[in-house]
Amino acid sequence: MTQSILSDMDSEGVNSISDTVEAMQVASVIEDTYYNIISARDIPEHRQLVKLVSLSDNTKPTHFTYPSNTRKLVELRYNVSATSVADYSIIEYVEPMVFLNRMQDGSTGTLMVPDASANTNLYIRTDVSPTYYTSFDDDHIVMNSYDASIETTLKNDKTRAFGYILPSFSQTDSFKPDLDDVMLPYLLAEAKSACFSLFKSGSDPKVEQSARRLKSYLQNDMFKTKKENERPNYGRR
Repeated sequence: MTQSILSDMDSEGVNSISDTVEAMQVASVIEDTYYNIISARDIPEHRQLVKLVSLSDNTKPTHFTYPSNTRKLVELRYNVSATSVADYSIIEYVEPMVFLNRMQDGSTGTLMVPDASANTNLYIRTDVSPTYYTSFDDDHIVMNSYDASIETTLKNDKTRAFGYILPSFSQTDSFKPDLDDVMLPYLLAEAKSACFSLFKSGSDPKVEQSARRLKSYLQNDMFKTKKENERPNYGRR
């Protein structure tokens, strides 16, 4: 990509991105463009099963953290089975104030738990498996309960979560961006347009046209497996 952009800008050719300052600048623009693209879209390649990280702390038995590269959770399940036969139940997300409103403060069968960020007291049930969760700081996940007769804390190996991750980028010659092949031309076109604007004091009309066409095409063709058209349900089930 760096070589292609340098060639189109009629710049000095390189064998490695570290050969010239301009090549390193172009590589930096490619990285910035890459993160701009993946941050604004739910890209199929970045969907995967993720494993939450348990705090493994008896004083915070239902607390987890998101894996460091998680962008968004789509669904969360927990194995609520008391036997060797797994039973992954959906754990519903609720807004923080809904979570607080549902708490039974100090009632029998609850444990007072300090929140990980603000040290505010939360009352977690100890006699039933979790059914819903929230996050007060977008870093920690708190589930509403755990069954003390089964476990002393909720465990990360019993979670089954599905969501979107943020992959890393490396400015090395052998690195290939984590994008489907149909999206790589769009990344190249957008990066090329940015380089012309930054380093050549103006954009190229043909490059801009190519970037617009690829952007329009990708809106409906990012998935290898055909998806049904999504329609609003207007609250209907």
